[in-house]
Amino acid sequence: MQSTHPAAVGEYLRGLQQSIIAAVEKADGGCCVRDAWEKAPGEPLQGSGLTCILEGGELFERAGCGFSQVRGPSLPPSATQNRPELAGAPFEAMGVSLVFHPRNPYVPIVHMNVRMLAALPKDGSGGSGGEPVCWFGGGMDLTPCYGFAEDAVHFHATCRDALAAFGDDKYPRFKTWCDEYFFLKHRNEQRGIGGIFFDDFSEGGLENGFDMIRSVGDGFLPAYLPIVERRRATPYTERERSFQLYRRGRYVEFNLVWDRGTHFGLQSGGRTESILLSMPPLASWAYQQQPEPGSPEAALYSDFIVRRDWL
Repeated sequence: MQSTHPAAVGEYLRGLQQSIIAAVEKADGGCCVRDAWEKAPGEPLQGSGLTCILEGGELFERAGCGFSQVRGPSLPPSATQNRPELAGAPFEAMGVSLVFHPRNPYVPIVHMNVRMLAALPKDGSGGSGGEPVCWFGGGMDLTPCYGFAEDAVHFHATCRDALAAFGDDKYPRFKTWCDEYFFLKHRNEQRGIGGIFFDDFSEGGLENGFDMIRSVGDGFLPAYLPIVERRRATPYTERERSFQLYRRGRYVEFNLVWDRGTHFGLQSGGRTESILLSMPPLASWAYQQQPEPGSPEAALYSDFIVRRDWL
């Protein structure tokens, strides 16, 4: 691994976070709290980061975007289930992760993450040796409470375009991966309309992986902001608000039960407040709630949170 490569990745990720936060503040009119942090000596992880979060805004009820760059003595199980030969290896991880929970039920929840992880394999004597093994991951996905085909097509087209330079196979491959990953197995239900997702990616070498996460990261605002502007002024009533809170409950279930990123952070001793910035400020649950047939709520289940080709 080139010695300057992690530094270049970190520089890009910090800049990406700042550009996204600036766009959030401009769209909402509010101001994000910027919480710079550093892990204390003796903690399982060492490193630092910046958590930026806007709460109680005009547009976003909660919008969190975090950057972290941490080091640890041993990769947690969630990071080595596909690479068992690296179990227990020391590592460095860096990334930007965000989840935005809008106030208006017609504006969809969005998630985006881009990251790099480097591990130092153990040698035959049990010590660290050899060249670091690096891989990349990331993607973005959209979770509406009320579905619009126009929004879904736009989001998926932007995801496709972000991957176009890396091969025609990448969008269909990563779209399928996203559909399979963001799936609530205990409910047999998709989390949203999907997008793209990739993990453990090292094809084409380090520069190719870095270029890919840059393209995905740079594609986030063009994928999401036009949808926000189309829907943010849509009138809504308590009915739509109630359904929004109910659907947010599904989001919580996925993040706590199935999400590998959440598991990685908690298993490795990460910063809990930053790991859980994806949680909505309010959510609700109801016993066996069923939408009224023919309603927009029913259409979400039948037409949108299903695996389908949007392009």
